[in-house]
Amino acid sequence: MDVLVVGAGEIGRWVADTVSADDAPIDASVAFTDRDPTVAADAAADRDARTVDADGDTSHDAVCLAVPMSAVPAAVAAYAPRAERAIVDVSGEMTDAVAAMREHAPDLERASYHPLFAPPRVPGNVAVVVDEAGPTVESLSAAVEAGGNDVFETTADEHDEAMETVQAGAHAAVLAWRLAGEDVREEFHTPVSAALDDVADTVTEGSPAVYAEIQRAFDGADEVAEAAAAIAAADDGAFADLYERARGDREGRDRLE
Repeated sequence: MDVLVVGAGEIGRWVADTVSADDAPIDASVAFTDRDPTVAADAAADRDARTVDADGDTSHDAVCLAVPMSAVPAAVAAYAPRAERAIVDVSGEMTDAVAAMREHAPDLERASYHPLFAPPRVPGNVAVVVDEAGPTVESLSAAVEAGGNDVFETTADEHDEAMETVQAGAHAAVLAWRLAGEDVREEFHTPVSAALDDVADTVTEGSPAVYAEIQRAFDGADEVAEAAAAIAAADDGAFADLYERARGDREGRDRLE
């Protein structure tokens, strides 16, 4: 299988390594393309891969878009003609991605994958919406699973709604805690604050552009701000109610109204 990986960043390189791994259940060759040819060349140099022109007309069995979420619809339109069997993406947003693939690749196998981890922390969970099944998508999913990942199916709506909590909301809460806090001696940290400090270090080790894309793509930050304001303004009774809701009962899983 000849796979064109569009976008030669960390996730694109993870895709290439995954589909071409020695224990992968497919025999895949990889080509990289990127808006920055030097990035594509760097990715290919470290692997048994080649580069192709971003504006070229090469054809490939499968095209995998590893580009920023906001760039997916345009990338689908640009690269769908270069896919012979399947087009997939690994951007992290599914509603617009699936819609674009349906529009521009109606005759191809289509799937949207979301690795729920940064590549340095593989393996992990990988969400997938299979919009048009077929042997190529099945082989790609099998390769991801062979890498030790847990691939689970979802819908675009379910996935994007979940991202409001697990990405946009979580990142906003962690960044706000870090921004609002003061430096303290290590001895003052509690188990809770120490854990938060570790999580904040993890969030801030990446690219701000990636996290900004997430905030633009998904709601969630406003709800975190509203919850923090409610906690700050609560009297003892209201705080106890909020605390019990946060404890984990069914009502506590609902957002504040």
